[in-house]
Amino acid sequence: MSDNPIDIAKAAYNAYVAKDRAAIEKLLADDFIFTSAMDNGIDRETYFARCWPFSALVQSFTFIYASQDNDRVYLTYESTHVTGLKFRNNEIFFIKNGKIRAIEVYFGWALPHAAPKGGFDNDALKKMFSA
Repeated sequence: MSDNPIDIAKAAYNAYVAKDRAAIEKLLADDFIFTSAMDNGIDRETYFARCWPFSALVQSFTFIYASQDNDRVYLTYESTHVTGLKFRNNEIFFIKNGKIRAIEVYFGWALPHAAPKGGFDNDALKKMFSA
């Protein structure tokens, strides 16, 4: 395994595609923390219980952008599921000593985009700001 942080982050996605839990377990630090719009700093055990089952639906990841700033890796990707669903997300990986210490997920949009080219999706905005 490479010690390059970008390679380590991409290996986590590859474990999802390969359905290889042992591979991702080796990548995550014991004190790993996962945060997204729906998960507020969940620990490693909760991550595997909540997020790993999603691997059954993952068909592929295509990396659009990848950059590194010290111990942080920024990745934008497009994912395709076995159901045909496609979407684009951004994630930040915090990597230290070859282990993923934390991941922050910033949800993007479905592909194809719900809003017309040059336009916007009022329904998505209403859902985001409704009580």
